[in-house]
Amino acid sequence: MFSKWYKWDSVPEERIFFILIPWISQEEFYLKFTELGLDEDILKAVKDSGYEEATPIQSETIPSTLAGKDIIGQAQTGTGKTAAFGLPILQNIDVNNPNIQAIIVSPTRELAAQTQSEIFRLGKYKKAKVQVVYGGADIRRQINSLKSHPQIVVGTPGRLLDHIGRKTIRLDHVKTLVLDEADDMLDMGFLPDIEKIIEQTPSDRQTLLFSATMPAPIKKVGVKFMTDPHQITVKSKELTADSVEQYYIRSKEFEKFDVLTRIIDVQNPELSLVFGRTKRRVDEVAKGLTLRGYNAAGIHGDLTQQRRMSILKQFRDGELDILVATDVAARGLDISGVTHVYNYDIPQDPESYVHRIGRTGRAGAKGVSVTFVTNWEMDYLRDVEQLTKKRMLPLKPPTEEEAFAGRAAEAEEKVQALVKKTKVETFSDQADRLLEQYDAKTLVAALLSEETKSDASETKVKITPERPLPRKKGGKGGYRGNGGHRGGNGNGRRNGNGGRGGHSKWRGDKDKDRGGYNRGNRDRNDRNRGGNGNRSGKPQSGNRSSSKRNFVIKEH
Repeated sequence: MFSKWYKWDSVPEERIFFILIPWISQEEFYLKFTELGLDEDILKAVKDSGYEEATPIQSETIPSTLAGKDIIGQAQTGTGKTAAFGLPILQNIDVNNPNIQAIIVSPTRELAAQTQSEIFRLGKYKKAKVQVVYGGADIRRQINSLKSHPQIVVGTPGRLLDHIGRKTIRLDHVKTLVLDEADDMLDMGFLPDIEKIIEQTPSDRQTLLFSATMPAPIKKVGVKFMTDPHQITVKSKELTADSVEQYYIRSKEFEKFDVLTRIIDVQNPELSLVFGRTKRRVDEVAKGLTLRGYNAAGIHGDLTQQRRMSILKQFRDGELDILVATDVAARGLDISGVTHVYNYDIPQDPESYVHRIGRTGRAGAKGVSVTFVTNWEMDYLRDVEQLTKKRMLPLKPPTEEEAFAGRAAEAEEKVQALVKKTKVETFSDQADRLLEQYDAKTLVAALLSEETKSDASETKVKITPERPLPRKKGGKGGYRGNGGHRGGNGNGRRNGNGGRGGHSKWRGDKDKDRGGYNRGNRDRNDRNRGGNGNRSGKPQSGNRSSSKRNFVIKEH
């Protein structure tokens, strides 16, 4: 924040003085998408995604791009760059023209696929065709897809050049060229390929270049291939709220579901979101949670709009405690009172993590996020920490005993609340008859057992293993295990729809050396990261426990 001095003209010249007026910097000023000159079909898709205010990079880039200017944008991942260039590209596309009108060059196939998916979603009413091409995929299938005449193509440099050489991609009608994550492409040695691609495009094209840093070779690209570019810089800052306590749990793939249910029992969230990587994952996790007695449902892109809205209404109204979702289905969700976010699958791109946990810790309330990672996914966790400039603290997976203690404590609270609102005289005769047959302690224990849904303790849940994320440093790695078998008893926050398995086979004698998650080297490594490896979700700084009793949820 800085200030500007203004002269008060109504004061005589000999008595001039100055007043101080606050001035809002670029990073603190947000425009609504409706103020950026976008067409109605684009705005409708943006609204469907739940976005209203544009980020600084979007506020600066969209109007300038629509005006036809070349852009050099310096901004980190997670600042909304895809929509910044994607929305004006979509607006300028002629859907009746079958030629490729925009080309987006990305350093990795993961980013290319993500960009294609995002632009396709934002262009659903525009009905522009968007195709992605990258190495490692069947080129014949890509060639067949290109025969549908996409107006927008997203691709990695090597595969784009391959298609250009085969003449399956022609760039002579391109109006807009985007170089995304240009510094990464430089680091990967793609600069010569980029120049070859640029040379295939018309000289009067519009060029948009985005990079987190601006090394000299990237600046030379701007000088050589761009015309009087408009330069935009968005300062790097923390992307996650201080009000969100961020943790991670190391877990094998086949253990994750059991660990998830135990951590839910211990933390006892009011409202929670669980994120899965695929639609199948969402379906299976939601079904598994329901079978074990939780009030849960899942949403993803295959559901009808009516069904999706119905589930969201149930979640907002408190009829559901847990919503399981894919990243795409959860985009734009604006639900107050979410206390916990569980990343059942760590996202492949850090930006998605920022979007996920941004749904908790709002309006002054505390929030908690817990991310499940396997050993070979630790590089992805480090990518998230590098982006958010925050370090996640390790949590030990709770034991069966700790999970049961959490459920029992909640059941006791519910029984106490029930006693306060019960009219004794209404059930006086029935109470007398029961007391003649059983002592009071037995009756209370039976009530607590019902509230914890202990009959749900035998339900087995199988979660289909998903394809592991690619190793960052070579190799494919990854364990393809089975689903979980829950240990312990049921929880008071349950709908009574099923069991919650007893002792799992993997928790038996075979694994005694694990000592109930006394995990040896994994614990030591996690402690070295700065956490205490506890189970409660309480950081070393002394922040409060993650229990629902520690949250004051404010509507906003």
